[in-house]
Amino acid sequence: MGIILGIDVGGSTTKIVGMNKERKLISTMMVKAYDQLTSLYGALGNYMDTNGIPLSDVDRIFITGVGSSYLNGDIYGIPTHRVEEFSAIGKGGLWLSGLDDAIVISMGTGTAFVQANKGVFRHIGGSGVGGGTLLGLGCKLTSADDFDSFCRLSEKGSLKNVDLTIGDISKQSISSTLHGEITAANFANLNSDTTEADIACGLVNMVLQTIFTLGVFAARGTEDPNGPIVLTGSLTGLKQIDPTRESFAALYPNEFILPPHAAFATAIGAALHGC
Repeated sequence: MGIILGIDVGGSTTKIVGMNKERKLISTMMVKAYDQLTSLYGALGNYMDTNGIPLSDVDRIFITGVGSSYLNGDIYGIPTHRVEEFSAIGKGGLWLSGLDDAIVISMGTGTAFVQANKGVFRHIGGSGVGGGTLLGLGCKLTSADDFDSFCRLSEKGSLKNVDLTIGDISKQSISSTLHGEITAANFANLNSDTTEADIACGLVNMVLQTIFTLGVFAARGTEDPNGPIVLTGSLTGLKQIDPTRESFAALYPNEFILPPHAAFATAIGAALHGC
């Protein structure tokens, strides 16, 4: 059938997608990656079985991500090609958003910023602030013992007992966009009423605000400083992503785009190298 598989072996998850030669997405799957090779082969086997795809139907495999460095040779005798991660991020982000030019942010264990322009992909830079930050600090500062339980806890919290806002320190807005609800300082308003759910909520807010701000700064270094910013990676599944998008859309002229299947953009970008 000429199926192309794209696999993104990250620091904490492995994502796998299948595409046919017409670039139609078959399905997506994500598994935890405590050990990269085990996760890779486990994800592949699970994907093939779940979708009823025999090995003989797979034409090629395109693999990317930091964990791909642990793999030597082909997978199960299927021609396996390694794709440079930033190229996969950019290609996947543009394809999902339908754009020709954008800043693509990949929010995983850490965060990468890629300038994507008509098939040319340039790594602008990165940040160690990402999902790994939430997992490490979240499990240290709250009773959560894994990422999923931390995310559920964060959804019950409030920022009122965590962050200092402009309204807390000024009687009037600083400008037309910097109104009273804008964060002035993360975690500067902790008090005796602060709960661990509030702390979890504050951590998610701080990480997302940091990533979005860096994305805006990345765009300012390009020929189109007000251009679109495409959000991809595992953190796009956070429920707080949409409120953060709305608040940043009110602050900056950039459009913050969250495409379908955003969490699988890098795996999709890898697969597209073979379609």
